[in-house]
Amino acid sequence: MSRAFVKEQDGGEAFEDLPERPVSPHTNFVTPEGLAQMEAEVARLQAAFSALEPEAKADEARVTRELNYWTARLGSAQLVEPAHGDEVRFGSTVTIQREDDSRQTFRIVGEDEADPAKGSISYTSPMSRALTGKGVGDVVEVNGQEAEILEIS
Repeated sequence: MSRAFVKEQDGGEAFEDLPERPVSPHTNFVTPEGLAQMEAEVARLQAAFSALEPEAKADEARVTRELNYWTARLGSAQLVEPAHGDEVRFGSTVTIQREDDSRQTFRIVGEDEADPAKGSISYTSPMSRALTGKGVGDVVEVNGQEAEILEIS
């Protein structure tokens, strides 16, 4: 580890001077579930910060970094209520069929709540951008692969 990122405290304990987490330049759209997750994370981190021992400088740096990030994200959050319709939009759940006949279903959500392994993708992802505004039966191309929209909910 570079010594540039380590500070010595009076007691001799070294801790990492963590840089702030980068904040996305995109508008911070969130679903109602995403907003609730952010609020819960800020509350959890505030409680963790309050419970810290004064000499736990490394823990304090980590919690402060996360609290700063989540407080900023919560402050910039723009709630988007799901709107069901014939077009793919933020909050839509979409089922597609790929060229190899495999099917995939995912929900389009905010950046902080996206988890592809659990079936949610960010509205800023290439797939989401290709699908937004399209309807059932439309074919989109992402990364040289075509996919047909089978269902929107």
